[in-house]
Amino acid sequence: MKTLDLDDLPPRLAQMLTSLEAGEDLVLVQNGVVVSRLTGAEAPVAEAPEPPPSQERAAEIFEQFRSLMEDEF
Repeated sequence: MKTLDLDDLPPRLAQMLTSLEAGEDLVLVQNGVVVSRLTGAEAPVAEAPEPPPSQERAAEIFEQFRSLMEDEF
């Protein structure tokens, strides 16, 4: 898969690519020949971020890590 960083493109082109609506096509043409066709996708549904661990859970994780380190070394 090839990747294109939008920050490397001229602002007008980057804006055109990011403003495609779901199902809208963008046709890339060179010398009158269609070389590619891009179709806008629906924005992904953002999942709720996982809440940070509680102080008790953080202490438990740290204790497990510390005991693993002591066992290894």
